[in-house]
Amino acid sequence: MVRIIDMECSVPRAEGETSPATGTTGGGGAGQPAAYGMGNYGRIFRSRREGADHRPGIDLDAYVDMLAKLGIVRSVPFGITNEETAALLRRYPDRFLGLARISVNAFKGMSGVRELERLVRDQGFHALGVSALVDCLPASDRRFYPLYTKAAELGIPVRIYSSMNYANDRPYDLGHPRHLDQIAMDFPELKIIGGLGGWPWVNEMVALVRRHPNLHVDTSAHRAKYLGQAGSGWEMLIQFGNTLIQDKVLVGMSAGLVGQPYETLIQEYLGLPLKDTVKEKWLYGNAARVFGLE
Repeated sequence: MVRIIDMECSVPRAEGETSPATGTTGGGGAGQPAAYGMGNYGRIFRSRREGADHRPGIDLDAYVDMLAKLGIVRSVPFGITNEETAALLRRYPDRFLGLARISVNAFKGMSGVRELERLVRDQGFHALGVSALVDCLPASDRRFYPLYTKAAELGIPVRIYSSMNYANDRPYDLGHPRHLDQIAMDFPELKIIGGLGGWPWVNEMVALVRRHPNLHVDTSAHRAKYLGQAGSGWEMLIQFGNTLIQDKVLVGMSAGLVGQPYETLIQEYLGLPLKDTVKEKWLYGNAARVFGLE
């Protein structure tokens, strides 16, 4: 059976936890038009999955059993709080990889550094998560640098939002891969994962992954069937991901986000025009190395 480390999964809700109210992704906030800001995601991706709730409506234990049967040995939870992630890590310590999402807007100065260290040392988190989309700041902003310093000291990777965003109340290119270049120059020993593939700046993302020894890329939020499609813009990732950067690509299934069953998404990856040895690296080996699992 193929082994997989999934860089983005949507976990079921805890017992008694309610889903968000219908339409929460479509509103623009007080005094704003519908589909403004983060609400624009509901308009853009309506064809992918109806409604706001990306989390599967099954029992958590059954969900974990399903992942095991599919060969998904580790998953990075998406769209939940650090507290929820910590509870998952306590309940399933060998099933999930905790991403400590630290917002520099919520945690000012050293408070974020202390929170990151607490989550890693006391709660068993595995990596730092930084999002330009959430903070409305590029990841190369100096306010993130104390967090990168602490991550390097702790020996954990940092996953950084690296894609165009559709929130039309902030600059579209906050997640441009060029920001990874500056971080990688300033922190050459820090293991960095450019999340979401750098789309639509895929060529720049691939070039930077080639340029920096500790820079990697993951495919979260994108379906594999489009990665291998001519004219999709992913051609350079497939070409170099099969050769020069084959050791630096990680996979995010994003099953809840794209509204497709895991079986379909796994088969799409297995169907990519990649060497069999490279498929194993993308699906498991590269992430296992980055997270120090092997």
